[in-house]
Amino acid sequence: MNRKRIVILGAAGRDFHNFNILFRDKEEYEVVAFTANQIPYISGKDYPPILSGRLYPKGIHIYDETELPSLIKRLKADVCIMSYSDQPNEEVMQKSSLVNSLGADFWLVSPEHTYIKSRKPVIAVCAVRTGCGKSQTSRYILRLLKKSGIRAVAVRHPMPYGELKDQIVERFATLEDLDRYKTTVEEREDYEPHIKNGFVVYAGVDYEKILRAAEKEADVVLWDGGNNDAPFFKPDLLITIIDPLRAGDELTYYPGETVARMADVLLINKVNSATKAELARVMKDIKTINKKAQIIKANSEVYVDDADSVHGKKVLIIEDGPTITHGGMMFGAGTVAAKKYRVGSVVDARKYAVGEIKKTYTKYKRLGRELPAVGYSRQEKKDLETTINRAECDIVLSATPTNLNSVVKVNKTIVQVSYELEPIGNGLDNIINRFISQKVK
Repeated sequence: MNRKRIVILGAAGRDFHNFNILFRDKEEYEVVAFTANQIPYISGKDYPPILSGRLYPKGIHIYDETELPSLIKRLKADVCIMSYSDQPNEEVMQKSSLVNSLGADFWLVSPEHTYIKSRKPVIAVCAVRTGCGKSQTSRYILRLLKKSGIRAVAVRHPMPYGELKDQIVERFATLEDLDRYKTTVEEREDYEPHIKNGFVVYAGVDYEKILRAAEKEADVVLWDGGNNDAPFFKPDLLITIIDPLRAGDELTYYPGETVARMADVLLINKVNSATKAELARVMKDIKTINKKAQIIKANSEVYVDDADSVHGKKVLIIEDGPTITHGGMMFGAGTVAAKKYRVGSVVDARKYAVGEIKKTYTKYKRLGRELPAVGYSRQEKKDLETTINRAECDIVLSATPTNLNSVVKVNKTIVQVSYELEPIGNGLDNIINRFISQKVK
């Protein structure tokens, strides 16, 4: 048999899922390589045999995506498959042009072909870009389900940045589990708020096994999406978040436009921070691409632990890392909180950046004075700590959802910023209550 030779372009998430569902144990295909982009420290590893299956006894190597042209030639690739998210449409097609020019096909896989069907009802929360407000929407929905007496479990889009063989199925029920699984800052940002709210979170690499484990302790499974990717589980209700602060992106990013077109509900978030023109633009766009979806709106409200402690002070702002790096936001909840609670001044974190943090500013040149809470590695965490300690300020205003005091040791007081979804009207509540009455036995 002439097996079709596949290279999967990824970022340690959708790529592994696509392999598991579409190619593992399929003798008509041979996956000759993964490539890695967006997330550091992934390339150079292997997708291990325990996950790759019987056809790959040595596993599958993961290369940096910059090596793609030479890989196509050297490994005689027939097809390259785009398997990561939050990419401008123009860049996706540039990748396609590159791949096609080297003699290989370029595939975009429909989410329908990679869904896993759950035995329990599934609510999926997705978005058109990173940083739209998926997590706060997921938290709100989980609280509604709990209030109705429904056992709900969150399953988070994958972030397996450690040893893959140890991350096949991860269950987070306590804050100690965050240390047990040696989670990165980015993982803590998404898991910790759910745990504090009393919910179990699953994540990992093999989402068939993850789903079957989650189903054992849930009446409803909530898919808490990552970036602007589509869900891995077939949803009974798909809610896609729209961000008017990046009006127009709902039509120009992959696969964000896809999940906007698929949605049962389109939730326009951050209404309280957007202009009338921005709101009018996104409303026009989403009505054009999805006429069947119910459209609802919400505010994203920010709070701090102690308002008096930041008023008039000189502050260092720390933002959720992915939101202001590959998510493209010029600012986050920390900047909104600084304005709301009238800080005295904001220091420019770039002046104090060292090591890997300094490299992050070089890579994402549009970053401003805010400090992204990146911590994919031990060294990045150490450099984040050093950058904070070097900053000349009175207070650290931290809008990363994780408690940074559990990650780094700093010489300053950290005031936590939280942000929660506040729906406008009863639309979201009514949708969830109707879902419960129709889907939950």
